[in-house]
Amino acid sequence: MKQKDIPIILAIVILSSVISLLITKTIFVSTNDKSLTAEKVDIIKSDFQKPDTFIFNKDAVNPTQLIKIGDSNNSSQ
Repeated sequence: MKQKDIPIILAIVILSSVISLLITKTIFVSTNDKSLTAEKVDIIKSDFQKPDTFIFNKDAVNPTQLIKIGDSNNSSQ
């Protein structure tokens, strides 16, 4: 590559980047979609509804209970 080629290559790179920027702005950016909207959120209340008594009752199975199967001599329990 000669010393004279560097400015020509730089000019081509700059010109092509400006042209591509202008083309992409005209194709991909629409002027109608510049407003933003957000969904309305319900107010968070401090009251708590009681859980369903069919599932959460006093006779329900407690999965956190220790289950012992057979006689175990393991001292880590």
